[in-house]
Amino acid sequence: MSIVYSIYQKRKTYRLIDRLLDRVLSWEMIVSSDLEEGEYSALVSKIKQIQEVLGKHANRVEQEKEQVKSLVSNMSHQLKTPLANISLYAEILSKEEITLERKKVFSEKVQRQVDKLSWIVESLSKMVKLEQNIDGFEGKVIGIKQTILGAVDTMYEKLEKKEINFTLEAFEDRLLYHNRKWTAEVFVNLLENAVKYIDRGGTISIRVKNYDLYTEIQIVDNGHGIR
Repeated sequence: MSIVYSIYQKRKTYRLIDRLLDRVLSWEMIVSSDLEEGEYSALVSKIKQIQEVLGKHANRVEQEKEQVKSLVSNMSHQLKTPLANISLYAEILSKEEITLERKKVFSEKVQRQVDKLSWIVESLSKMVKLEQNIDGFEGKVIGIKQTILGAVDTMYEKLEKKEINFTLEAFEDRLLYHNRKWTAEVFVNLLENAVKYIDRGGTISIRVKNYDLYTEIQIVDNGHGIR
C-alpha cells in the first residue's frame, strides 16, 4: 500500500511541476489558487518567484531594446542635418564663380559642421564606453574639488592654446557621493565643448554653489554655441 501511495505522490508532484512549468514557459501568471497547502506550497511558491524574476528580466531586456532603438533613431536624426549642410556647402564651393571671400565663409561653415559631427560621434563613443563599464561605475563619498581640479588639469593645454580666460571661482569643498573618474569625464566633455565653440580669447568659468540639500556646478562661457 505504501508503495502505491508513494508512486501516486510522485505522479502528483510531477503533474504539478509540469503544469506550473507550462505556465512559466507560456508566460501565464501563477496565481494564489495554484499555491496548494502542505508540502507542495513551498515548491509552488519558489516556481512563482522564478517566474517573477524571469518576467522582470524580460521587461528589462525589452526596455533596453527600446532605448537602443531610440538612441539609434536620435543619432540618425542628429547626423542627417550636418551631413546635409556639408553636402550643400560643398556644392556651393564647387562653383567656379564663387569669390574668395565667399569661399572662406563656406569653408568655415563646413568646418563647423565637421566639428559637430565629431562631437556627436565622440559623445556616442563615450556613451558606449560608459555602458560597457557600467558594472564598475561605483561611487563613494569624496571631495568634489579634487574631481573638478582633475578635469581642469586635463583641459589646461587646450585652454592655454586658445588663450581662454579661465576662472575657477573659489568655493568650499564638499563631500559628495560620486565616481571620480566618470564625473571628471563629464566635466572634461563640457569644457571641451565650451572650448570648441568659443572664439579665441573667450571666457570660461566654473562656479560651485553649495546648498543644504545639493551642490550646483555651473560651467559658463561666452561662446556662440553649436551652429
